[in-house]
Amino acid sequence: MQLNYSNDVSYYTFSSLSAFPELIHAVSTRHGGVSQPPFATLNLTWASGDDPRAVEENHRRLCAALGIARESLVSPRQVHSAEVRRVGAGDGGRFIPGCDALITDEPGVPLLLRFADCVPILLYDPRRKAIGLAHAGWRGTVAGMAQAAVQAMVEALGSAPDDLVAALGPAIGPCCYEVGPDVAAAVEAAFGPNNGLLRAPLRSAEKRKTSSLPAPYALPQTSGPESLHFDLWSANERQLRNAGVQQIEVAGLCTACHRDEFYSYRAENGRTGHHSALICLRE
Repeated sequence: MQLNYSNDVSYYTFSSLSAFPELIHAVSTRHGGVSQPPFATLNLTWASGDDPRAVEENHRRLCAALGIARESLVSPRQVHSAEVRRVGAGDGGRFIPGCDALITDEPGVPLLLRFADCVPILLYDPRRKAIGLAHAGWRGTVAGMAQAAVQAMVEALGSAPDDLVAALGPAIGPCCYEVGPDVAAAVEAAFGPNNGLLRAPLRSAEKRKTSSLPAPYALPQTSGPESLHFDLWSANERQLRNAGVQQIEVAGLCTACHRDEFYSYRAENGRTGHHSALICLRE
């Protein structure tokens, strides 16, 4: 991923998607906004308790940095599902209820979703000029969000899976995502036993090797030797490949390790903001 700056707003882009000049995309960081701690500074959710005026100004700043109109943004009211909705220009400024992925083939319709550990999934079909954006936490992942988004683009927009270019953004990594027996059981039900997605936690020394962050960003400790960590990155990549997608770029950035750049619900004990992923076809 490439780190970019525009008017103090920092955001990441994917090399695979940057190859298409007709496309605007970004994964925002927590820098360049006006929110105060613990939401500092580019928080993009109203649901955390942040000042609504600050959240609105943060949206304005991000849109200005990317050269898109604030009033054209389309977002879902995310519910940790595998529901996908098709949207268009008439949905500008709207929150689409009850879904976690949006698709469109209309230029000038920016799709924006919010994240604080869950996996952003960006999809682009350069042949049909169609885009998709999805949100996959553990619930969405075991429900098949990645495959559902691909299938929706196939059925509604005429995409072929092997034409799609996919990118998985920063999310909590297997280094930090400790899960309980209920989640482990759901993962096994979705992916089968011995799926390779549940693993023992890294030892403290191994964890330190995975992060270059200084002491204030020390990684959360696991509860004990019997705990399991879920690999959300690999789970969603596997689902995309099973759906027929061949071109996949994985950021490999853990939001819990890198909470100097991203928000992490898990590492910040729920008192935090949200960054975003955005994708749009240029007009």
